[in-house]
Amino acid sequence: MIGEHTALDLILQASPIVQFVMALLVAASVVSWAIIIRKQQLLKAERLAADRFEDQFWSGGDLAALYKTLESGSPTGMAGVFVAGFREFSRLRRQSGLGSGQLLEGSRRAMRVAQLRETDRLEQNLSTLATIGSTSPYVGLFGTVWAS
Repeated sequence: MIGEHTALDLILQASPIVQFVMALLVAASVVSWAIIIRKQQLLKAERLAADRFEDQFWSGGDLAALYKTLESGSPTGMAGVFVAGFREFSRLRRQSGLGSGQLLEGSRRAMRVAQLRETDRLEQNLSTLATIGSTSPYVGLFGTVWAS
């Protein structure tokens, strides 16, 4: 059967540079899918944890008791932001001469910092995904042009 080639035949008959480009694109695809699947799992777990925390927070229970239970672990997400704010509030409250505005501002500042840390944690590896997504078409084009 002259003129019929399987995909494997085409890969094996390609030049070493084209084979390298194909291997690079396959590796980039595998890395991308690994990041995507891991990120999906992480976001699902964080969404469930946030829902559980919200239920506890809005249940009307004692916030100091909630803080103590959360502080003993390593809270992330909304619980981590709450723990950072409550910890700072408690620390500032022990200082004399601070008004309620200063207490609240200090707590807000600690919560903003915790929120930024959480955002960084959740956005981890997104730059890798963006780089792969933006460069892969050009790498593929290079392989196509080289093969011609």
